[in-house]
Amino acid sequence: MVGVKMAAAAGASIRERQTVALKRMLNFNVPHVKNSTGEPVWKVLIYDRFGQDIISPLLSVKELRDMGITLHLLLHSDRDPIPDVPAVYFVMPTEENIDRMCQDLRNQLYESYYLNFISAISRSKLEDIANAALAASAVTQVAKVFDQYLNFITLEDDMFVLCNQNKELVSYRAINRPDITDTEMETVMDTIVDSLFCFFVTLGAVPIIRCSRGTAAEMVAVKLDKKLRENLRDARNSLFTGDTLGAGQFSFQRPLLVLVDRNIDLATPLHHTWTYQALVHDVLDFHLNRVNLEESLGVENSPAGARPKRKNKKSYDLTPVDKFWQKHKGSPFPEVAESVQQELESYRTQEDEVKRLKSIMGLEGEDEGAISMLSDNTAKLTSAVRAFAKMASAPASYGNTTTKPMGLLSRVMNTGSQFVMEGVKNLVLKQQNLPVTRILDNLMEMKSNPETDDYRYFDPKMLRGNDSSVPRNKNPFQEAIVFVVGGGNYIEYQNLVDYIKGKQGKHILYGCSELFNATQFIKQLSQLGQK
Repeated sequence: MVGVKMAAAAGASIRERQTVALKRMLNFNVPHVKNSTGEPVWKVLIYDRFGQDIISPLLSVKELRDMGITLHLLLHSDRDPIPDVPAVYFVMPTEENIDRMCQDLRNQLYESYYLNFISAISRSKLEDIANAALAASAVTQVAKVFDQYLNFITLEDDMFVLCNQNKELVSYRAINRPDITDTEMETVMDTIVDSLFCFFVTLGAVPIIRCSRGTAAEMVAVKLDKKLRENLRDARNSLFTGDTLGAGQFSFQRPLLVLVDRNIDLATPLHHTWTYQALVHDVLDFHLNRVNLEESLGVENSPAGARPKRKNKKSYDLTPVDKFWQKHKGSPFPEVAESVQQELESYRTQEDEVKRLKSIMGLEGEDEGAISMLSDNTAKLTSAVRAFAKMASAPASYGNTTTKPMGLLSRVMNTGSQFVMEGVKNLVLKQQNLPVTRILDNLMEMKSNPETDDYRYFDPKMLRGNDSSVPRNKNPFQEAIVFVVGGGNYIEYQNLVDYIKGKQGKHILYGCSELFNATQFIKQLSQLGQK
């Protein structure tokens, strides 16, 4: 009754695989057919905050409705009975969640219940649900119970993080606290390992694991190797039987997992960079692929005198549907500004043609505000560097190269949407590999280097565990996953993306226990320094 494998075609990205798994789940754990002409079965989706964070970067409200989801509600919200509609649950198997689900059964809120757990549910908690169903005479209404193994958040085709809720439990500070007990550290490591195990179940591959010695990354490697090994040993219930799900984007070779400890490079997270995606994460409220902005509406007059108008909050989803974002998110900001100017000029050209046609047809005056609206929005793009301007005394950094771009920045901001971009190319900074990228390069290409020669080697498919640093596989890897224990950032991610562009036929994925910008990382470091 419990357990499901996530099937996906070889060549699919981790984003595609997790999306396929979610759609299958929403279709009552039956493969979803894209071109199905039949009317979907209408249902409600009940999730906790963890489930919400997993779904929101991957499926829009429209896509949920196309899957037959009429309502999507939080598990612990006040929910009215809808007795003639099935409910699909997607939650973590916590005591609190199990209790609320049992309460739903007793209250007979829905027609039937499809219970999906983000991570594997324990036998004792499963028995609690069974007993609640018996007591409520609702056994026949519990249609299915599944372990989905989806306990991670995919942000890009090649990027994932472990969690957004309770991320302080696996934060850099939590791992490096001087007063942390052995029991607390075990809990942190188990949480990370559970998510990584789910990731590889979804990816459909058993990795070769490499890690540095004497670090938290090594503790994760030992536990993950054990968990994978135990699952492979149980042939009947193994989630990797025959590796029929393919090795990630390749079916010919297993991927390499490089576990890196944040402490090997504390400098990169402190950088303020010019690449567009990292800059947005640095200065705006940006998480789970959504940026939240507050727009001031000027002042209003009142009996007490002029006062600021209430700020208008807007949210924008930066997803693959946004072609401009997809094309330019890894570009230096000056290049992005130049591209915005080009897009604006193209829009104006089209607008002039529309005006000419309207004049011919006698329709002058329609939608005259469109071009001014775009100009205003273009000006707002430059204001996305509201806090960056304060760092005029510090050089902007990308890799190990620095430059002082504040002169151009001032010109851009002072001229609003009328960009003066003739010197932009001088600010495109030279690419240099960051420490995480260098480590990956050594291990992926099987290079001998003092920096990585002593890295431990684990192969969960070997019958017996080993404590070797000598890899049994001598061929370079075609696919690799870099995971940073203790937190990562968009600077490292973009550096890896740029690195792999020069490696034809090779693919990498970047993951981290949490995602932070420089300000957030400094805060954690300062908390560690407090007694």
